[in-house]
This record gives sequence, C-alpha cells and structure tokens, in this order.
Amino acid sequence: MLDADMKAQLTQYLANLREEIVLVASLGDGPKSAQTRELLTEIAALHDDVTAQFDGTDERRPSFVIRRASDPSRQVRFAGLPMGHEFTSLVLALLWAGGHPPKVDADLIDQVRALVPDDGGDYAFEMYFSLSCHNCPDVVQALTLMALENPRIEATLIEGGTFQDEVEERGVLAVPATFLNGEPFYNGKMELAEILSKLDSGADAKVAEKISAKDPFEVLIVGGGPAGAAAGVYTARKGFRTGIAAERFGGQLQDTLGIENLPGTSYTEGPKLSDELKAQVGDNGIDLIDLARASELRPASEAGGMHEVTFANGAVLKARSLILATGARWRNLGVPGEEEYRNKGVAYCPHCDGPLFKGKRVAVVGGGNSGVEAAIDLAKIVAHVTLIEFDTKLRADEVLQRKLRSLANVEIITNGQTTEITGDGAKVNGLVVKDRESGEERQIELEGVFIQIGLVPNTEWLAESGLELSKYGEIVVDAHGATNLPGIYAAGDATIVKDKQIVVAMGSGATAGLGAFDYLIRNEPVEDIAQAA
Repeated sequence: MLDADMKAQLTQYLANLREEIVLVASLGDGPKSAQTRELLTEIAALHDDVTAQFDGTDERRPSFVIRRASDPSRQVRFAGLPMGHEFTSLVLALLWAGGHPPKVDADLIDQVRALVPDDGGDYAFEMYFSLSCHNCPDVVQALTLMALENPRIEATLIEGGTFQDEVEERGVLAVPATFLNGEPFYNGKMELAEILSKLDSGADAKVAEKISAKDPFEVLIVGGGPAGAAAGVYTARKGFRTGIAAERFGGQLQDTLGIENLPGTSYTEGPKLSDELKAQVGDNGIDLIDLARASELRPASEAGGMHEVTFANGAVLKARSLILATGARWRNLGVPGEEEYRNKGVAYCPHCDGPLFKGKRVAVVGGGNSGVEAAIDLAKIVAHVTLIEFDTKLRADEVLQRKLRSLANVEIITNGQTTEITGDGAKVNGLVVKDRESGEERQIELEGVFIQIGLVPNTEWLAESGLELSKYGEIVVDAHGATNLPGIYAAGDATIVKDKQIVVAMGSGATAGLGAFDYLIRNEPVEDIAQAA
C-alpha cells in the first residue's frame, strides 16, 4: 500500500511519537479489507511504539481505530482507507494519538477539552468523505483532534466509496457530510473553530473579544485569497503593520485543483498554492485572522482617520487604510428545485462530490472553462454527462472543448435554458431544459446536477457603506485600486476587474497594496495609531 518514499516519510513522522498507539482493525473478506490489513501491517512495522491488531468487532468492515495505548478512551475510527487527500489526516491521527502536540491554537484545544454535552451523554460524530475531496481533510482532522482530546467525543470517519449502500441509505449526495448522534449536523467544509461555535454557545463571544482587543492596523485587508495575500505581502514589506481578516484563507483556491496558467509554475493545485501563500503571509509578520466574516464597514470621517470593520461574531477591527479583497462565490442557477435539492443531488464541487455519483447520470450547467473541466472530470466517473450551455456555443478554451467532444459518454446542449431541477422529495431525479430558439422543453432523467455558471461578488455587506458598487455588485476601483472613499482600496474578484483569474487577482492585490502605501505616506494619522480606541 505504501511505496518506498511514503514509508520513508512516515518513518520520519513516527519518530515524533511520545506514547504507544494501537491500531485495531475490523475486517471482512473483500479486497478493501485485505488492503486495510496490508496498510496497518506496514505502518506497525515502521515503529516499535505502533501495534496492529486484527480482532476488532465493529460492524463497518473494513474499519480501524487508532487508539492511545495508555488511555483507550482517546481514539478515532476510520472506515475505509484514508488515502488520497486523506493520507495526511491519517498521519496526523497517528501522531496526535501518540502524544505529539497538534499545531492548533491553545485556546481552541482548551475549548475542545472543556466540551460536555448538555444532556450528559457523549458527542458521537460520523463524517463521510471522498478520496478526491479537497474540502474534506479540514473536517476529518478537526473531528480527529476532538476525539483524541476529549473522551466524551467519538468520531467515525467514513470513506463514502467503500460504503456506497450506507451513503445512499442516508441520502449523502455531497461531502463532507457530518452527522452528530445520528442526525445531520452540517454539510460542507468546517474548521475546528466553526465546529466549536456550533457546539459551544459562548465560543463566538470569546473569539470576538480576542479579536477586538487587537491594536488598530495601519493596513487591514479583508479577504485572504490571492488578491488579499498579495496585497498583504506588499504592505508588510513596506514596513506597515498589516492584518488580514479572512472568512476562509485561500478563498476559491481551496476549491481549485489543477492550475496550469500561473506564469513560472507549470502546474500546481489550489490548496497547495493557498498553503504557500499562507506561509508567505506568516514569513512577512502579517497578523492573520481566519474564519472572520465581515458584516459592516464604517469608513473614516476624514483622510487619515480610522476605518472600522465589524464582523459576524461581533468583533471590531480598526485601520488607517483598508484593502477589500473578499472575492466571489459560485452563482446560483435560481430555478425551482435548486435550493430544495442542494446537497441532495445539486452540487457545486465536482472534485468533492463527483465520486458519490459513480455509475450514475449527471448534468453540468455551464459551458465556460469551469463547466467544461467539470464535465471532463465527471465523465471518468459517472455513466453519462449532459453539459448544458445557455449561449449558442461553448465559451471554454478550445483545447478543453476538443477534449470534451472526444468523450463518448458526454452530450452537449447549447442554447439551452435550465428551467427546473426535479426530484422525488428526497433527491434529484432530473431537470427540465428549454431550447431557447424553438421554446421546446425536454425532461432529462438523472441523479445529479453540477452548477458552474460563474461568480457573484461577496459585497452585500458593503451596501450601506457609501462605497461605489457596479450594477453587478462589484467594487468600483481606479487604475491604482482606489475606491471612491479615501484610504479604502479593493482588489481581485470582488471588483470590476474584468478577468477573474488567479494571476490577475494577485496583480490587482499588489496594485492595491502599493496604492495603500502611497495613501499612508501622504496622509498623516488623525490620531496616534497606538492610542486609537
């Protein structure tokens, strides 16, 4: 199961174990059980403090627990093989069970340890993931940490492809999908702090108090995608005290896999690039405040004054200059059935949810690069893909169109308007598409609909701020990234910049950073930054 390089890397990691750990497998007779036995045997052979046993009695087979030998209540269970994107999660589970301290804020660890269910019972989490899901590891690792730090928390992490019948029985059509004590808890990516805020009613207030206690910044960047990160690097290198407050650092990069058009980089993937940007932000001494969603902007009353940004948890930050880089999100189709069947067959992430539709029929709505790439990827997994484009022709790059047209299990519909997504009350069973020329409607039977029709700027929170927005809600900026409000700049996909591309966002972030630098050196502070309250 592990090649020579993986064994060498894992051997190095396991050298950090401080306590003995036990791997206890519950196995059946199938090939996946054989692979699980092989994997655990190989891991145990790499370190004397790791023992593998194969006498487990759990109903899910194959599955295995990673248990701290000195305290059997500290354990986490994997059902199926945690390989692919989840191999790092497996490594972390081994290390944490073995006493290696996690690189997590100490306040969060204390919150995890203090959690006690109101009913006096236990928290029993079940979470479904796919091996190609790049949003799943954060949830897997958060629940793993919680289970290993608090004996009142159980976590079973289930690879959906291995337990397809269970996935269908529970109606899981999008991952990550998390259940708590048998009931749906959350669908989608969540980090540890977000899970705690749902379980601990006082968590948000504690975080808000900590954030609000920060001194005012010279430059505060709202948004942590490529534009925000680039802006931060530029202002920090100019010597200004810089902060980045992001709802999710990396932004859309976290949902992007293959990147082949970034100059100087032949190929990378979004999550990897996001990690590299995060490291660079740290190297430049930038104060990163993650999981912070802006809710209100109060501009300074005069040049050189303090701008204030309020966040959804009630925190308030102040800064002499702001750079708004809140990015954009997937546009909804806006037809009957879309909201009703969200996560029940309606999906927006083909990489995450595609494996759940193996052998089924799906549609992709949208004929741009994202839509065509999604159709190409899905065609390798599903029985059939119908791609529907509203325009009279596809808008994707020609090289992608040629690849799409070469696939035998893909149908392309142009000049088609999706008017309804249908279902049986529990999950999607089809959609209705209208020929825009003839007006004729066609019902297509299928199990999944992937929507890839462009982006909407994340600017609703700015509606009452006095900031000039375009009719599409984009922030209006000039050639220097400046808005109509002194000291406030903007960059990236949230602005009127035409091309929504990573490299363009980075460039506009640098431009906005330089614009903010110019503003700060030309405008004296109205009050001393260290004394501002």
